[in-house]
Amino acid sequence: MIGRHRAKTGRLGSLRQRQRLPGETAGDESAADAIPDMTAPPEPPIVLTPAVACSPDTDPDVLWHIARNVPELRRWLVANPQADAGLLEYVSQAGGPGVRRALEILLESMEEE
Repeated sequence: MIGRHRAKTGRLGSLRQRQRLPGETAGDESAADAIPDMTAPPEPPIVLTPAVACSPDTDPDVLWHIARNVPELRRWLVANPQADAGLLEYVSQAGGPGVRRALEILLESMEEE
């Protein structure tokens, strides 16, 4: 068992020397940026709400996840200023509760400008 522990320690030490793992010094920021802290808990999952769906700060990957998997929030994607033509096309084809009305309102607002 002791030999096995030494093998792991030796391997980790070897990886740190090759800069594949962050060093143990607090001031070495470049190594910390390369590999995230694996001991920290992951971020909590995003709670998908209408506010998330229409927020311009929401990541495009999250918007596409909503479009594909959460039909009751698709109408809120139409109100997102960051929703591109591809996303809006997908939402219009996929449909869902309130999507048609949301698209009508969007198109009416574009005609008024």
